[in-house]
Amino acid sequence: MLGAQGDLHCHTLASDGKADIETMAKTARAQGLEYLAITDHNHNLRIVRGIDASNLLAQIDEIDRINEKLRGVHILKGIEVNILENGQLDLDDDILCRLDLVVASVHSHYALSRRKQTERVLRAMDSRCFSILAHPTGRRLTKQPRYDIDMGRVTQQAADRGCFLELNANPGRLDLDDVNCMAAREAGILVSINSDAHSPEQFQRLADGVTQARRGWLTPGDVLNARPLEQLRALLKRTMLRDQVA
Repeated sequence: MLGAQGDLHCHTLASDGKADIETMAKTARAQGLEYLAITDHNHNLRIVRGIDASNLLAQIDEIDRINEKLRGVHILKGIEVNILENGQLDLDDDILCRLDLVVASVHSHYALSRRKQTERVLRAMDSRCFSILAHPTGRRLTKQPRYDIDMGRVTQQAADRGCFLELNANPGRLDLDDVNCMAAREAGILVSINSDAHSPEQFQRLADGVTQARRGWLTPGDVLNARPLEQLRALLKRTMLRDQVA
């Protein structure tokens, strides 16, 4: 069965979510998940309240405390950083390196040309700490068309870099689409099916993501978070503190 052992993209009260870390983790456990990554927005995303570096460090300590007492689900330390117009991530490596994973997204400058938008994302993916490209084409169904980007080049970069692409299960996104899921599979890239939950009940979105993945002919072997925790941690570790390409 094509399913998720965990969820690698969700938000809490520290940014624009509706519940605290422990509530989100307990709900994930009740949904049968083995692990959950907390990936609050960085504070530089002006459209939402986000987490700054000092609060992120405090959150890391909080997650350690919760993991010590909570059984049946493991919380991974992450963040959703913004890809700036110049392709840089908007948080320094000395902070990012303390995390288990880095989710990165385009949240601004949607109208860049195809060349500039593509180069922007490629540059970001070559950062030292870069695990998952979230909602890769930026589409929001009925609200926002996808930005103009060469997904063929992005897919190849993900394969070369050894990072992952997200299938965002928010029913308003469902991004990657089926065509790009198939392209990722053909390139040997693992896809992470994530809820992007902002409240506990939104973990149920994972079922929509699984349906979308099946449309793209993905199998459990093609899905990053269909793996058990220890296998997942080894895969994520390879994406962090990578030597910069000269």
